[in-house]
Amino acid sequence: MPDAAALADLLRSHPGTLVLTGAGMSTDSGIPDYRGRDGTRRVTPMQHGEFVGSSEARQRYWARSFIGWQRFTHAEPNDAHRAVADLQQRGALGAVITQNVDGLHQAAGSRDVTELHGTLAEVVCLTCGDRSDRDLLQARMAEANTGFERLSAGEAFDGSRVGSQIRPDGDIVLADDLVRGFHLPRCTVCGADTLKPDVVFFGGSVPRDRVDACYALTDAAPALLVLGSSLAVMSGLRFVRHAARRGIPVMAVTRGPTRGDHLMTLRVDDSLASTLGAVLRAQVAA
Repeated sequence: MPDAAALADLLRSHPGTLVLTGAGMSTDSGIPDYRGRDGTRRVTPMQHGEFVGSSEARQRYWARSFIGWQRFTHAEPNDAHRAVADLQQRGALGAVITQNVDGLHQAAGSRDVTELHGTLAEVVCLTCGDRSDRDLLQARMAEANTGFERLSAGEAFDGSRVGSQIRPDGDIVLADDLVRGFHLPRCTVCGADTLKPDVVFFGGSVPRDRVDACYALTDAAPALLVLGSSLAVMSGLRFVRHAARRGIPVMAVTRGPTRGDHLMTLRVDDSLASTLGAVLRAQVAA
């Protein structure tokens, strides 16, 4: 794999390379991307304005997320996640900025992970600011929606009413009639129905302090490696642009084109697992 060899050489000469990962990292773990290889969005994600705008939108999200969570939490790190963790331990890679909300980098053993878009493992009340654990909320929703759990196993309803694919934000497609029967969870502190997963939905803003921290990581990095991201949204692309302005090498391994291709020192259009595996073997052999 000549591209993998070139990547291994660049990483060898730039130890501690900063990593930026996108949804493509987790597709081999059974969590599909929102976009196809051509960059076209395949499904419509929940929008921030829609979620905060009505109880009906929040009911739809939480009904879908209640079912999706059962499957989402069974996802495990794949070979690409493990390779990143191994390359970190060997000093080839440094901190990780991830656009994913699934926690799989940490589960694989990566350290110094900044979750740019937040995490599905926590829930925040938009009214009073109270924070709670997603698993605890799942238990409360199960108690308030007796029988709804059967949907997670597909036991009660056919595939025209329950989708088979989870989405990167942990929800799943449900028929409208099922959603209407779901009891929306409320905050245990203030009673409002404004509970939200602690993630940045499409159209929302990443907290400024988190953005600044990622810029600081980019400023300190000897190089930047993008993994599994089309850089279609500015939240990740801005760090690629910042790295390019600094004049440090910018590398990418991802399927299909990215919005930052013109800024790349090296661009590998191949499997993450096989490419990173080859890089890891080169590191071990060096």
